[in-house]
Amino acid sequence: MITLLLDQLSATREQLLKEIAIFNDAQFNQKPDVNSWSIAQICHHLVLVEASTIKAIAWGLSSQEDSEPERLNVQLIKDRTRKLKAPKIVEPSDEPFEIQQILTLLDDTREQFTTFLQAIENPSLLAKKAVQHPAFGKLPLDQWIEQVYLHEQRHIEQIHERKGIVS
Repeated sequence: MITLLLDQLSATREQLLKEIAIFNDAQFNQKPDVNSWSIAQICHHLVLVEASTIKAIAWGLSSQEDSEPERLNVQLIKDRTRKLKAPKIVEPSDEPFEIQQILTLLDDTREQFTTFLQAIENPSLLAKKAVQHPAFGKLPLDQWIEQVYLHEQRHIEQIHERKGIVS
């Protein structure tokens, strides 16, 4: 199970890196309007989500409560017609970023996430434990992992759409 999830995480990250490779720092930090995030901020948000997911899963694994949590349709996170408000903890910085800085952050958090997942002694517990998720409610831990790459795909689509706007 972990291997399949890691493959999905890797494939999605490759797609993200291809999408942002064409930008210079100015384009990367350009906002389409005052109420929207720049591509740099979207990427910073993805870093923050991944780091928060590690904490959520670690907390869930340390919980003594085992159950058979309800499986949810986490594919819904890709539906961009459903507007989601990012919790404060994963709101990106307003400061501009250099592309290389974001690439390093993306690489660092992915390495931490991968190392964390590979170190889980009993991966079967991921389907038996759940933690509250801001968009889904009580979410099984293995679906927390799945939502990381699905959430990233949501924002890849957003970045792809922005390519036509950024000049």
